[in-house]
Amino acid sequence: MKRFSFFLFLLLFLVAMGIFAAAFFLSSEPTVTIYPKPNPRWWAFQSVDTMKHSRDLAREKLHDDSYDAVIDREVRAIADTGATHVAIATPYDEEFVPYLKRWVLAARKYHLGVWFRGNFSGWEEWFGYQKVSRSEHIFKTQAFIRRHPDIFQDGDAFSACPECENGGPGDPRSNGDIEGYRKFLIDEYAATQSSFEKLGKEVSSNFFSMNGDIARLVMDKGTTEKLGGIVTVDHYVKTPEVLASDAQDFISRSDGDLLLGEFGAPIPDINGDMTDEQQSVWLRDVLSRFTHIPRVFGMSYWTQTGSSTALWSEKGVPRAAVATLAEFFSPQVFYGTVRDELGAPIAGARVSSGTDFSTVTNGEGYFELRVPSSREGSALLSVSAQSFLSQEIPGETTQMSIVLPREEETWWFRLEKWMRRHREAWQRG
Repeated sequence: MKRFSFFLFLLLFLVAMGIFAAAFFLSSEPTVTIYPKPNPRWWAFQSVDTMKHSRDLAREKLHDDSYDAVIDREVRAIADTGATHVAIATPYDEEFVPYLKRWVLAARKYHLGVWFRGNFSGWEEWFGYQKVSRSEHIFKTQAFIRRHPDIFQDGDAFSACPECENGGPGDPRSNGDIEGYRKFLIDEYAATQSSFEKLGKEVSSNFFSMNGDIARLVMDKGTTEKLGGIVTVDHYVKTPEVLASDAQDFISRSDGDLLLGEFGAPIPDINGDMTDEQQSVWLRDVLSRFTHIPRVFGMSYWTQTGSSTALWSEKGVPRAAVATLAEFFSPQVFYGTVRDELGAPIAGARVSSGTDFSTVTNGEGYFELRVPSSREGSALLSVSAQSFLSQEIPGETTQMSIVLPREEETWWFRLEKWMRRHREAWQRG
C-alpha cells in the first residue's frame, strides 16, 4: 500500500511537472499587432476662407500678375495650419475666371482641396452685374461647370449659391417663399451633381451655406435629406457656449451633419473688441467644444485676412489664433492597446490627456485619442481602469502598448507572471 501511494505521488508529481514545463516553455506570448495609423483629423473638412481677397479684389487684381505672390503666400499659410481645403470666393462670371484659376493653381501647389464659394455676380448685383433669376442661375451654373472642367478635382466642394437669401428673389423670412427657396436649392443640387457626374469628378455640391435663422426656417429633415444630409451654416455669436449649443440645435432640427461654413471673432457688434490673445482664447474654446459634438462634418474659419476676424495681417503676419487653429487642424493622435501584465486586453480603460480629451478602449483593448498638437512637448496621458493601478505615460510615440498592473493579484496570476519572467530570461540565454 505504501509502495502504491509512493508511485501515485510520483506519477502526480511528474504530471504536474509536465504541465508546469509545458506552461513554462510552450505558453504563447501576447500577439503584437501593428495597427495602421488612424486619420488624425477631428473633422473631415477643414478650411479657411479667403473672401476678402479672392472675391473683393477680383476686378482690381484681375490683370495684376504681381499679386500672385500674395496669393501664394496666403494659400501656403492656410496649408501650413493643416487645413484640407481653402475657400475661394471668386465670382463665376467669365470675366473673373482667369483670377479664379490663379487661386486654384496655388491651392493645388500646396495640396489643398478647393471649396468654390463664389456665385454669379448678378445674384447679389456685385461689380455692377445685372440681376439673374433662379432659372437663369441654374442654367449659368451648369454651363460654368461644363466650360471649365480643368479647375475641379476629386475631393473639391462647389457651392453654386452661398447665402442665397442675400440675392435673387430675396430672404424667405421676408418674402414668405420658404418652399420656393427649398425647391431652388434642391434643383440646383440636382443640376450640379449631374454636371459633375458627366465630368467624372467627385465634387461635393451640397454645401449651401446660409444664415443660422434661415437654416432653422428652411432646413427641415426632409430638405436636408434631399440635399445629401449636410446642413451648412454661417454663424456668428457672442460666446463659444452659444455657438456649440446652436450647432447641436442645427444638427437636431435637420438630422444632418453640420458644416460650419463661416465662423470667427471678433465681430465688433457681437463680440466687441478683442486683443490677439483674446481672439486666440475664444477660438480655442470653440474648437475644443466642437471636438465633442458628434456629426460635425467640418468647419471653415472666416477669414484669412482683411476683416475684424482675420487670422493674418494684410502683410501676412500671423495672429496668435493661427497657432491655435493649427493645434486643432493638425492634432496629435495616439493609438494602440491597453493590456494587463499577461497581455490580456482591458476593455473600458480610460485614456485621457488633461480634463478635456479622453476615450475608452474597445473590447480588444484598442483606443484612439486625439489631442491638440503642442509646441511645448509631448502630451502626458493618464490611463485608468477598474481593478487596475492607474498610470501616467508621456506621449512620446504615436502607437502605444500600455500595460496596467492589477490592484490585487491571484496566486495563479502571480504564478503565470513568474513563469513568463523566467521564461523570458531563459530565452535570452
